[in-house]
Amino acid sequence: MLRRTFLATTVAATLGTSAFAGGHAKDIVDTAVDAGSFTTLVAAVEAAGLVDTLKGEGPFTVFAPTDEAFAALPEGTVEALLADPEALAAILTYHVVAGKVMSTDLSDGMMAPTVNGADITIGTMGGVTVNGANVVTADIEATNGVIHVIDAVILPPEG
Repeated sequence: MLRRTFLATTVAATLGTSAFAGGHAKDIVDTAVDAGSFTTLVAAVEAAGLVDTLKGEGPFTVFAPTDEAFAALPEGTVEALLADPEALAAILTYHVVAGKVMSTDLSDGMMAPTVNGADITIGTMGGVTVNGANVVTADIEATNGVIHVIDAVILPPEG
């Protein structure tokens, strides 16, 4: 249950590019849906049962892969994950950090625990990276956290 909560948070944060639409603040999930470039992430969050978690109080920091990031995975990977909610939740929660972490809070070599339980490594030399994935848009604020858009799906360590 905890793993699903973190996964939902990660996915929701990943989905958004605009925290405000029509003057109304939106949560991570609604922000991602409105962005239009996170359809795979949103579908994954739904399949993993994490929507309610990511719409929850938070705050969460989500490193959200774009549709293009999911499309870059080996053929059949996304379909296989959608059919395995537990594995999907493990990956999605690896994209979520508890608390609201803005780009100005990041430092090179910083290790951050994810809701999955494994750490991610932040790089800040030559641009911000998360486990080697580039942050392409940072600090998209939502009512329950922040989304940083990344260009790759990051996978938790095996084991």
